[in-house]
Amino acid sequence: MDTTEHSSQVKEEGSERYPLDEASLSPRNGTESLQSVPDGGFTAWMTVGGAWLVMFSTFGYIYAFGVYQDFYTRIYLNDSSASRIAWIGSFQLMMPFLLGIVTGKLFDEGYFHILTGLGTLLFTFSLFMLSLAKPNHYYQVFLSQGLGMGLGLGLLFIPTLSIPVHHFKRRRVFATGVILSGNSAGALVFPIMLSHLIPTIGFGGAVRASAYLVLGFVFIGNLCMRTRRISSSSASAHEKPDIGSFFRDGPYLLCMVGAFFISFGLYFPVIYIQLYSVLHNIDANLAFYSLAIMNGSGGVGRLIGNYVADSRGSFNLFVPCAFIVGGTIWAVLGIHTAASLVAVSVLYGVFSGAYLSLSIAALASLAKTPKEAGARTGIALALSSLGTLGAAPIQGALLTGSFHWIRPIAFSASLVFVASFLFLWARMMVATRRNTQIV
Repeated sequence: MDTTEHSSQVKEEGSERYPLDEASLSPRNGTESLQSVPDGGFTAWMTVGGAWLVMFSTFGYIYAFGVYQDFYTRIYLNDSSASRIAWIGSFQLMMPFLLGIVTGKLFDEGYFHILTGLGTLLFTFSLFMLSLAKPNHYYQVFLSQGLGMGLGLGLLFIPTLSIPVHHFKRRRVFATGVILSGNSAGALVFPIMLSHLIPTIGFGGAVRASAYLVLGFVFIGNLCMRTRRISSSSASAHEKPDIGSFFRDGPYLLCMVGAFFISFGLYFPVIYIQLYSVLHNIDANLAFYSLAIMNGSGGVGRLIGNYVADSRGSFNLFVPCAFIVGGTIWAVLGIHTAASLVAVSVLYGVFSGAYLSLSIAALASLAKTPKEAGARTGIALALSSLGTLGAAPIQGALLTGSFHWIRPIAFSASLVFVASFLFLWARMMVATRRNTQIV
């Protein structure tokens, strides 16, 4: 297929993000016909609502780690360095992306409810176990919060994010954006909840209270989510993607390397902004709300970004978002007042939220066949998970016990800018290949 034909097909299908996605559902490929896949309806939106609750309760919860990082560093694990403590949060963030290669394949093979059931059980059990961890018993916190909750989230994340494929055609991208907004809502609620409860009822009581809330929401979410059987009879539907060809695709290679670099800096504000604010004498109550402001703004960025990208292209939006994220990380150094803290939190939240949502769509849009979309996205996310794992500990080591903030901020922002230029290069190559600026 030449670039002109490919560009034409993108326009006909109505979604730049998944240029071949609807074709994969046509009778000529042996799968369920496009007309038989509903584009909404009660069951579809009930499933989206259930997936929203799961994302709210799980991925939204781990975005509250900045509260834990601050509390552990100053009080609960104060015999451990900030770098060592950061391994807990890094491990949590790594697992959903690292396990995505496996869980994505199992989702395609029909194991959705098994994955979400096991993930729910492991995540909630580990959260309750965290409430029993003793002060300065690092291994107890790491095993429950880092390993246990990370593995549980790893089983839940990709299946929950992928479920709209069973219920939507042209509104699939928007439905995915709605599900991802649950992440931002949870990341708005849980930091506030923990910041208020830990000083009043203690660490164990606060964690258990949040665990009961998580258990209730994620249980309801699992009950609401429904799958549909999409049958396949042709041999082509069972063909495996040519993994080797991915590494001969210039734009994909640039995006993959860019995703690796950006993962070293992207989450710096999420993990450290509350600690930074407290140590710079910003009002403690506002500092506690900084994560909530940041994460709530992320939901706005996800919804607006996904909506606009349907007409303007995911590459055209996520590339400038990446550059702006790098600028907001540098801007952390300028936080000296309550107003500056709020401004940086809002800007980072909006543009990082949009970046995270749109980057996955951009990666999937590079697929040449429908079967490649999951594999291309999974490989890139798995590579970026290695950066996510090492990022916070490296930042903590650069910070040192004397809190030299310029070092980790310069490290994080610089790598985000490097990644942004790689994404820009990839965007230019894709535009040339497709002979259109809407990419």
